[in-house]
Amino acid sequence: MSHLKEGDLAPTFSAQNEKAETLSLADYKGKKLVLYFYPKDDTPGCTAESCSLRDGYPRFQAKGYEILGVSPDSVKKHIKFQDKYNLPFSLLADEDHTVAEAYGVWGEKKFMGKAYMGILRTTFVIDETGKIERVISKVDTGNHTEQLLEP
Repeated sequence: MSHLKEGDLAPTFSAQNEKAETLSLADYKGKKLVLYFYPKDDTPGCTAESCSLRDGYPRFQAKGYEILGVSPDSVKKHIKFQDKYNLPFSLLADEDHTVAEAYGVWGEKKFMGKAYMGILRTTFVIDETGKIERVISKVDTGNHTEQLLEP
């Protein structure tokens, strides 16, 4: 589980997006950022979460937010996922899970009695100054836009 909490400075990061551009936290200085970590492209929960954010994207933009997704998938997989679901925001390839580790969301998971390491689905809302406004660790994948934009 993330060790970061509201009011903490967001850890800096740098990773490649689907256009092979290197994006970093500094690129979002002066903007609000929804940084969501998800386990794997094109799986039911991750697709529902990404599509919820896609559908709410105009509402986020109207409130001054940018959205950035992070998973351990490759740039190539991100391109397919983005194209398939028309995602209007960038996805970062965190294959070595450096970004996930910096945010404390790389950890032990269990599935069918087996333990393995992976992304602990978590969303961070970061303000214009780089401070964490909100941490959501119990993500409602199908209604993530509403969960984030609720008052």
